[in-house]
Amino acid sequence: MKKTIGIIGGMGPLATADLFRKIVVHTQASCDQDHIHILIDNNTAIPDRTAALLHSGADPLPQMEKSAHWLESGGADCLIMPCNTAHCYHAALQKLTNIPLLNMLELTCQHLVERGICCAGLLATNGTVETGIYNKTAEKYGITLLTPAGEDQDAVMELIYQGVKAGKATFDTTAVKKAADSLLNRGAGTIILGCTELPLAVEMYRLEFPATDPTLELAKGAIRFAGGSIQ
Repeated sequence: MKKTIGIIGGMGPLATADLFRKIVVHTQASCDQDHIHILIDNNTAIPDRTAALLHSGADPLPQMEKSAHWLESGGADCLIMPCNTAHCYHAALQKLTNIPLLNMLELTCQHLVERGICCAGLLATNGTVETGIYNKTAEKYGITLLTPAGEDQDAVMELIYQGVKAGKATFDTTAVKKAADSLLNRGAGTIILGCTELPLAVEMYRLEFPATDPTLELAKGAIRFAGGSIQ
């Protein structure tokens, strides 16, 4: 019997839908009944994580805990959350729940090791970059992580918030491409799309550079946990 996955969603809604879709698409199944039982709480009341971490914004942990308990009470056997910055609260949230909370950053770094990548670039929110949560995880796996600064980082934030989160169908990605190229020129073997809006941006705005998708790695980790097979 397959286990049930609970998604702490709403951070943001499109990223939540993207994770759900990737679980479905990458599950080996020949009929509806072969797919994994998934519960989703699209909790858009969860405050912005970067604002909380860097600008004394509202604490997102209470709403994240509320979602976790709702999903657990509904029968979830494990939890996943499609937000890289939210993983700053991973350890605290895990202590508040009785079921495993899979770690997207860990799964991503494990994937890089499997690919033999020892140096990667990171595009992510200011909250993820400035707290260093990806760097700490990467260090455990012997991976050097390169991050943008100044105007390059500003361009990434604009793409995330003024592009994808704002629902813009078109967006000038020239500055973001420059930021990615800079990281690749510094020796990065791949660009980690370290905000769950960025895989969506790659598809929406047709960005082209060597990339690693943490949302996809989380989806695959959830499939494996649930007892499914990956296709």
